Amino acid sequence: MPALIFVVPPENDGISVYNFLRAKCGVSYRLIKKLKRVPLGITSNGIHIRTIDPLHGGDIVRLNIPEDENPTMPVEIPINIIYEDGHIAVINKPSGMPVHPAREHVADTLANAFSAHLIAAGEPNSAFRVINRLDRDTSGLVLTAKNSHAASLLHGHTEKIYYAICQGTLTGNGTIDAPIRIMEGHGIQREVGEGGIRAVTHWRAVRNLSVTAPSGNSYDLTFLEIHLETGRTHQIRVHFSSLGMPLAGDDMYGGSRELISRQALHCGQLDFRHPITGEKMRFSVPLPEDMAALCGVSSI
Repeated sequence: MPALIFVVPPENDGISVYNFLRAKCGVSYRLIKKLKRVPLGITSNGIHIRTIDPLHGGDIVRLNIPEDENPTMPVEIPINIIYEDGHIAVINKPSGMPVHPAREHVADTLANAFSAHLIAAGEPNSAFRVINRLDRDTSGLVLTAKNSHAASLLHGHTEKIYYAICQGTLTGNGTIDAPIRIMEGHGIQREVGEGGIRAVTHWRAVRNLSVTAPSGNSYDLTFLEIHLETGRTHQIRVHFSSLGMPLAGDDMYGGSRELISRQALHCGQLDFRHPITGEKMRFSVPLPEDMAALCGVSSI
């Protein structure tokens, strides 16, 4: 059974278990409620303790987290794990791989692969708690939490840098502040329009280039560095399409697949504080081969 361990500081002598866990450790109300139903779910110095009981400086509080009831089906698929410890994992997802199982993808997702990895490592097969979800054809860094406590502390506290190649010429830098809504008559496709949810994208043009496709068609392209202020579904893709500059390869939003077979979008850098230690963490991965070949940039 996975566990979280906290030591009560001397200045918190006399604090209740509940207040210590909530105010000092950031444990969610939902997890505390769940642990109250688990035998020895919360212990102090190895002895079962109630949430109303007082703690003393130096006490060792242990939360025995039960295994998830509905873990993902494990499937042995190779994945590139950049970093892993007992609480989190950072994975470099390839394009073409869905993150979660869905109707048409039940055994070929990142979640399936990570479940198989956990079992092979002798760890409990937990639910796949993704902190930053990427579209199937978007490549790059994905952060996942191994327990609900780590997940609750990480949500909304990550900084990401994306790299993209759009069709058209942009120079300098700018911000797209335009609401995004579901396109009428579509279940997944989005568009910029009134009544949508506010979405803000900050971009910087890194490089301009012109490329001729095998067909003879010429394309002016811009290699972009992108920071998201908000995180809406398809936000980057929709925002640049709304400028008349869709991402190369993104045929859902007007891009051409003559140059690349998927949307040219990659999550290249991820920054966050470790949910347990508080350590500042930064991970980066290079552009995948298809995007690097298209924009002529070998490193970022």
